[in-house]
Amino acid sequence: MVYESVELHGIDAVKELEDGSGVALQRVPEDVRLALNDGAQIQMLRPGCAEIRFVSDDPVCELTMSCAPANEWSEVTVVPFFGAYQHSETYKVGCEKRTLTLTRPEILRQTDAECLDSSVFSPNVWRFMCWGGQVQLHGVKSSGIRPPKPEELPGVCLLTYGTSITHGHCASGPHLSYACHAARALGTDLINLGSGGSAQCEKTLSDYIGARDDWDIASLALSVNMDHFQLDEFYDRVSYMVNTVSGANTDRPVACITLWPYFNDMTFDGGKPRKSGGGTAEEFRQSLRDAVAACPNANVCLLEGPELLTATAGLGGDLIHPGDYGMMEMGINLAAKLKPLL
Repeated sequence: MVYESVELHGIDAVKELEDGSGVALQRVPEDVRLALNDGAQIQMLRPGCAEIRFVSDDPVCELTMSCAPANEWSEVTVVPFFGAYQHSETYKVGCEKRTLTLTRPEILRQTDAECLDSSVFSPNVWRFMCWGGQVQLHGVKSSGIRPPKPEELPGVCLLTYGTSITHGHCASGPHLSYACHAARALGTDLINLGSGGSAQCEKTLSDYIGARDDWDIASLALSVNMDHFQLDEFYDRVSYMVNTVSGANTDRPVACITLWPYFNDMTFDGGKPRKSGGGTAEEFRQSLRDAVAACPNANVCLLEGPELLTATAGLGGDLIHPGDYGMMEMGINLAAKLKPLL
């Protein structure tokens, strides 16, 4: 969405702050958010690789922002880019207003345009990728600020939905999530609707994703956050999401990803099997396979999570969230599976 003179990419609603100093950003409209489970209501206030974007005539800009003081997320990580070119610093923004003053590197300004990669993003686009708590935007100062034009941005957009793994938890930065790796490898833009700990495939969210017209291909990682459900409820939820999202526009490919490898795939204490409340990891994978097989829409395909993350060494120490190496492997492998669909 466009707010004043900037684009808020991956953001679909803003709320005016009580003191009038700016707006709080959220990834879905308020009526959609309030229809979700309690955890997802919180997570949809947090950015998932969402970006503040603009083009300016001035090589210097000032971005003033803060983090909404709520629950455990009291800090925002900000990774700036000049088009595809990453800035040398990453910033942390707390609950107090902070103004980030950045200067476009002189070497970028001096280099001939034809020598710079503009195949996906124009180098003239300021991009501030965010992760962490809810972003409060207080203002952007520079001369000649405007939103990017379509030709300055990728022409294709990937939408991702899933758990905290999709959201980017345990990656060293938002740009290192598997969703970002996949989008970069594909040369697409990214809308990340990962919902840490709370990806439960509600009908309202399924309807909302299907109704959006700003994405061209989607990946749905469905979903270890529902492994405490009984298998029949899990099937009903994923089946509704798969059918609804794919059926909204059958020209858009939709890839459904079974559970990534995690601790329930491993035994413990000399060979005892692990099982969540509703079933084994393989039973949940089979349930999604069945839902995809039953879907009447030809634009749906199934991807196996263990074929995207091929080694448990890609996981972090909690044996569920991938670390940076795992995220990279998942993103590159996902891109390779999605590329033929584009």
